[in-house]
Amino acid sequence: DIILLDIREKTGIADYFVICTGNTKIQTKAIADGIEEKLDKEYGVTIYHREGFQTGEWILLDYGSVIVQIFQPEARQYYNLEKLWSDGKNVDLTEILGEN
Repeated sequence: DIILLDIREKTGIADYFVICTGNTKIQTKAIADGIEEKLDKEYGVTIYHREGFQTGEWILLDYGSVIVQIFQPEARQYYNLEKLWSDGKNVDLTEILGEN
């Protein structure tokens, strides 16, 4: 359930939001760690700021133009960023990643 929202025309805080879910605190932390490691080691992209690792309920990774938000299911449903930012353009990930 990964969502990529293009918010360039809606706000100046970022160009894109990536929103995804991990089922547990351990899973959200593992997703965040994996993203950080991959972007740093393979692409040399350094994170500006990260929040939420203590509880793992909602982890935010700020890369400047891209903000990754990793939720546990209850928090994702409660905050409902997809609805809050519904005027942003939902980007089809298959266009970026391919069909696989």
